[in-house]
Amino acid sequence: MAVTEVDVDGVLEHMNADHLEASLSIARAHGYPAALSAEMTGVDEHGATWQVVDAGGAEAMLRVSWPGGPVADTAGVRREVVGLARSARG
Repeated sequence: MAVTEVDVDGVLEHMNADHLEASLSIARAHGYPAALSAEMTGVDEHGATWQVVDAGGAEAMLRVSWPGGPVADTAGVRREVVGLARSARG
């Protein structure tokens, strides 16, 4: 299944302009607890990718799959990112 109904550029722009704290929480909770920053760099039907940086300046790519399974549209991406952020907060 291809993500044909997702505005990938719009999602990335929105997440990186308005939701850096959510991205950082997601990165810390889902595989990179030492992250000091996290920027969403990719999104597709199966999940999203963040570039993370730790206190030592080391950079890594973190891939997180959508917990609800594949999505087909921007609303699905939004739902999954919100779910990841909520679960990251506790």
